[in-house]
Amino acid sequence: MNDELLFADDTDEDAVQYQGTWKILIVDDEPEIHAVTKLALSDFEFQNKNLEFLSAYNGAQAREILLSEPDIAVVLLDVVMETDDAGLRIADFIRNEANNHFIRIILRTGQPGQAPERDVIINYDINDYKSKTELTAQKLFTVVIAALRSYRDIVAIDENRIGLEKIISASANLFQTHSVEHFIEGIVQQLSSLLGGSKDAAYLTCAVAGPKSLETSRLNSLEQLYVFTGQGEYKRAAGKSLPTVLSGEHLEACRAALNDKSLIYEDEYLVAYCESKRGSGSLLYLSGLPKRLTDSQKKLVEIFSQNVQIAFDNIMLTKDIEDTQREIIERLGQVTEDGAISLDYTQRIVDVCKVLGKALNLDKSQLKLLTSAVPLHDVGNLCGSTHALFKLEQLTQDDVDSIDKHTNFGYKLLKGSNKPLIKIAATIAKEHHEYWNGQGYPNGLKGDNIHLYSRVASIAIAYSVMRCPAQETAAWSVEKTLERIQALAGEQFDPNLVALLSENIHQIESASQGSVR
Repeated sequence: MNDELLFADDTDEDAVQYQGTWKILIVDDEPEIHAVTKLALSDFEFQNKNLEFLSAYNGAQAREILLSEPDIAVVLLDVVMETDDAGLRIADFIRNEANNHFIRIILRTGQPGQAPERDVIINYDINDYKSKTELTAQKLFTVVIAALRSYRDIVAIDENRIGLEKIISASANLFQTHSVEHFIEGIVQQLSSLLGGSKDAAYLTCAVAGPKSLETSRLNSLEQLYVFTGQGEYKRAAGKSLPTVLSGEHLEACRAALNDKSLIYEDEYLVAYCESKRGSGSLLYLSGLPKRLTDSQKKLVEIFSQNVQIAFDNIMLTKDIEDTQREIIERLGQVTEDGAISLDYTQRIVDVCKVLGKALNLDKSQLKLLTSAVPLHDVGNLCGSTHALFKLEQLTQDDVDSIDKHTNFGYKLLKGSNKPLIKIAATIAKEHHEYWNGQGYPNGLKGDNIHLYSRVASIAIAYSVMRCPAQETAAWSVEKTLERIQALAGEQFDPNLVALLSENIHQIESASQGSVR
């Protein structure tokens, strides 16, 4: 029988365009075996990928290579080398120490009597067992083809598993805005794997900036598209305009997909338009495809693109709600008497709290709670004069009474809620004029009896008052402000927080300058 007919079924697979090489590790103490194996497989090609040979002549060399090259596809392993069971020890090392269950292990032995095939197959996790005398060039070719197919499928299954794990993990926090990048990354990784691509495939997701426009013609403008998240060569593209990231035929494919609201398939990339019910839609650009897609794969992409947009819409809706809530809180926090303090005042307080919170190692949820609640510290201003709050000189008794009224009114307004944000806001409203030494208002709390968030708010408020100009008062310099706060460490302010403020003063000023409105 003509040997070429044995491999006729490989024609379709070999026509597929894949990139890279298959790594083959040869472990044998006879140099001639290495040379013969490489010669027999010199013109080998599977899915348009050639072989890359690695050589080890003893167990120690094999272990070193296996640990440094985790993506080896097949190991051709001699049994008898420096010891009669050296190859079996390496097989055990691969599975149980290196914990590599992907690599396909083919044992080759010139002395089958020393390692009986039945015992080896039962006791070791190997994939094939051949005597060197029976392993002709044609049979070696067949064995390697079978091993590579198995390795390819195992890797694809594992990539699907990783993608599904990321989707499940992200789904648990789907309505938290920060999870969207991981959600999209997981879905794209799964899609790339299902299409036969690499887990490192490059992709872009692009969204139209702003809400849906009534002028539908504007939706056709690529200048309205900004990169939401990217991977691979586009990892740093987030926030950039699409025309600054892509060019040539790739950019034109995006334009066509946007104009026609369709999917564009090319040899190495695809562009999918994702329809939105509440926004202007988005584009998915995926490059590094290993082959032209089949009809079933195209259908998968269509389903995928719509599901991604649904998730994206839900996340952006949640973000809109959170932004609206934050803006309402900030606007309430800016209630002052006759504009006595500038609008930068509240934002600077938030900036200082954010820097100090990070320095205190608050986690993301704690930091968000603090920075969201602190703008309501002066909500008690709604009931009376705010003049005393911004005095830098000695307070009179009337001033003290005014502050006492202001803090208690703010607390009464916010207390009783079961929402964590409102609870913290109520505490800060009541305690942000308490002093570390117990001489503050309204209850004379001392030291750690004052809530940490209130202590952070207190120093942030004082810093902002001094650094923001009022109607008749110029802003203090950074040096003068810091000197004043340091002088009050242990009296008005928590000395640990004063130290953190001093250590992070440049970061605080940089954050405040970046958010001046």
